[in-house]
Formats: sequence, structure tokens, C-alpha cells
Amino acid sequence: MPPLLFLPSEEAYKAHFRNTLVRNEITTFHGVPVKFRNESFSHAFFESTRRDRNKDAFSPIRAERMDWIKPTLEDQVTDWYQGWSSRRRRHEITRSASVAYGNFVVVLQYYISRGDLAANFVTCYEAERSIQMIRNSPRWDVDFCRTELGMESGR
Repeated sequence: MPPLLFLPSEEAYKAHFRNTLVRNEITTFHGVPVKFRNESFSHAFFESTRRDRNKDAFSPIRAERMDWIKPTLEDQVTDWYQGWSSRRRRHEITRSASVAYGNFVVVLQYYISRGDLAANFVTCYEAERSIQMIRNSPRWDVDFCRTELGMESGR
């Protein structure tokens, strides 16, 4: 398990995110390049303090696991599940929830870029209440994802 990341401030975590993930090429175990955007920081490392689910407070607990993202995506023993679309209220093969280091989850959204599969980082978190639901989800498969997006399998 990678060590937790302890930095002095939200700004320091933001800079670390930018320098280690946004500015570097990260590729999943399956060979899919993952794009990290600066805007993803607030979705991944903030929590809601109210019941309205608007993420309004920086979460050091979430940010401390930032360095777990890359090894989760690159490790061949990570468990990959289809992601849940709350808007469509169903699992989607074009979304994945990868689980490693106990209950640490990284969510990706897939798309076609220059004729091949690519992904956007959506969020990451330590799943507590939802881990059983995630682990009961259908398995994610890179070839099924390519097919769903209209690509030939095995590319």
C-alpha cells in the first residue's frame, strides 16, 4: 500500500495533483491513457458538509490518498467494475470503478480519442457504505468498452 500523503495545505495538495497527475502521462494496466484535469481536483478531494450533496469542503482524508491513484490504475491485481451512472441510474461499460488497497476506488469515464480508447479521471475515494454495491457490480472489460463505443475489439 502506498504511503499517505501529508501536505500542509489545500494549495499544496492542488500543486501536487497538477505536478504528479495533470502534467504526466498515466496509463491503466490495460494500456488506456488517462487524462487528469485541474477541474477534477474539487470533485475528487472535496466533500459535502450538508445533505444537498454539493461538495463544499476540502477533505484532507481524501487528498491523503492522492498518491494511490496511479498505482491503482497501473496494478494488474486491481479489481475493475462497471461504473454507476446516477443520471441514467444504471451501470455503464463506458465507466469504470477500480478498487485497490482495501476499499480505495478510482472512477474513470471512457471515450474515443484519435481512434483509440482513452479515459478521463472522474474521482477517487475510500468507499465505506458503497463498497459492497461496487463489488457486486458487473466486471468492467476493456474490449466490451471499446465495442460499446463503436471500436473494433482488441485494438
